[in-house]
Amino acid sequence: MKPKYAAQAGTFESSDLIILIEPLEDNSGRKIELESAVMLQYGDSLKKIVNEMLDLYEMTDIHLIIKDKGALEPVVRARLETAIERSVNPQIF
Repeated sequence: MKPKYAAQAGTFESSDLIILIEPLEDNSGRKIELESAVMLQYGDSLKKIVNEMLDLYEMTDIHLIIKDKGALEPVVRARLETAIERSVNPQIF
C-alpha cells in the first residue's frame, strides 16, 4: 500500500509522539526519520515496532517522520495506525 495524502497523528506532549506521513514517488522505498527523548534506551525497540507496522500494512514509498517524547508501545502502535489510515483514506477521520 502506498500513502496517497500527507497525514499526521499524535501530539508533542510528554509520553506521546507525533507522526507525520508524506507520500513519495513510486519505487522510492521507505524514508524514516526518528527522534526520541529515550533513543538510547528504547530506540531499537521503537524502530522494530515502526517497521513491523509498516510491514503489516505493506507500506511503500513513504516518508515517515517520528518525534517521540517517551510514548509506550501501545501509543506508538495506535498513533502510527491512525496516521497510516489517514494517509490512505482521510475521509474516515
